[in-house]
Amino acid sequence: MIDRTYLRENPEEVREALDDRGADVDLDEILEIDERWRELKARGDELRHERNQITQQIGELVAEGKDEEREEAIEQSTELKSEIEDVETEADELKDELDERLLEVPQIPHESVPLGVDERHNVEDRRWGFDDAHDLPDEVTPHYDLGEELDIIDEGRAAKTTGSGFYFLKGEGAQLEHALIQFMMDLHREQDYVDLFPPIPVKSSSMRGTGQLPKFADDAYRLGGSNEEDYEDDDLWLCPTAEVPVTNMYADEILLQDDLPLKHQAYTPNFRREAGEHGTETRGIVRVHQFNKVELVNFVEPEESYDRLENLLDEAEEVLRQLGLPYRILELCTGDLTFASAKTYDIEVWAPGDDMDDGPEEGGRWLEVSSASNFEDFQARRAGLRYRPERHESAEYLHTLNASGLAIPRVMVAILEYYQNEDGTVTVPEPLRPYMGGQEVIEGHEKVGESALGAGERE
Repeated sequence: MIDRTYLRENPEEVREALDDRGADVDLDEILEIDERWRELKARGDELRHERNQITQQIGELVAEGKDEEREEAIEQSTELKSEIEDVETEADELKDELDERLLEVPQIPHESVPLGVDERHNVEDRRWGFDDAHDLPDEVTPHYDLGEELDIIDEGRAAKTTGSGFYFLKGEGAQLEHALIQFMMDLHREQDYVDLFPPIPVKSSSMRGTGQLPKFADDAYRLGGSNEEDYEDDDLWLCPTAEVPVTNMYADEILLQDDLPLKHQAYTPNFRREAGEHGTETRGIVRVHQFNKVELVNFVEPEESYDRLENLLDEAEEVLRQLGLPYRILELCTGDLTFASAKTYDIEVWAPGDDMDDGPEEGGRWLEVSSASNFEDFQARRAGLRYRPERHESAEYLHTLNASGLAIPRVMVAILEYYQNEDGTVTVPEPLRPYMGGQEVIEGHEKVGESALGAGERE
């Protein structure tokens, strides 16, 4: 949530910033609500002051025995009390409306963010790993075909048990997923991250605190109700990202300067309704409704947040560097920033199995595996995250940042395609082998059931 005082004092700057984002927000109406609310608050203060004076006069009139004047003063005090109640009721209603409208206003981009309308105007910062890339098979098999051939990814049976957009991992596929999770967490632990294993359902108030609600309600899985129905603060949603529970675990608390920077990592399954609309993203495990991710969440003092963003990006990149997977870094333009972000870097890994128009010259495509973002005090204001610089000083809003460390299915896609061999097997990256019992190559499994014999489905 942006600072209402900043909005009030700098409306044109905010308007220009939101135009740069392509945000459709009626700032004039919000400012009118704010102005009317402040007028009512001032009127309420005047009326209370006037009533206090009359109350004092009533005491003096009683002492002087002026009964008729005392009765008139009491009547006037009663009328003022009723007027104060009316004014305060309207002010409270406007305050609630103002708070709701401010929740719909996105973050103001940092001045260093490049201008642009959408992802076409993101700026590539650098690439890593292409100079030392190893030789690929003459024809790289896409992960969805390779996973089916090796019988380590099963989308068909997941569609049967749950629906489209879900998948089973089997045998060495499941082992690889577990290996990636543990490898990432061990690596980030060495970077001074403190482990968390958060609850998976999160309340509406937590979703609101990090900016998922109200704007992205349609993308979330709500428990016990339709997304179209009104929801309460205590209603539960399936976790869309560990950013939500981890950021909100300190909601409405005051941390101390000595606590900061505070760095947490959390592995969670994540649930989102989004799905690919066309092309190869409708196949495989690139865009799915449930996926695993290790999330990195930072809480820092405001003056340190942009240095921390660069370090956070490096901490997430280290996963791909150790796995030897080529990737690139993008700086997102104003039009492609997420709702709550002031500045974001995307990490995109190279997956050579599917040629895309916007892929690298080497062929294949880019897959986003992390967004490293600085939210400044935007989430902190929504969730009530503050810190006290010194014990005797007033509490201030801290800054929050996060990055995926990383989104595991897409890293798995890159491994299956980049490390596949001519014979259809996949070499296990060396850092993952200790987590797979020393296994060096994924060779796949024999399929089970009549379908494995080409007999078709059983009647």
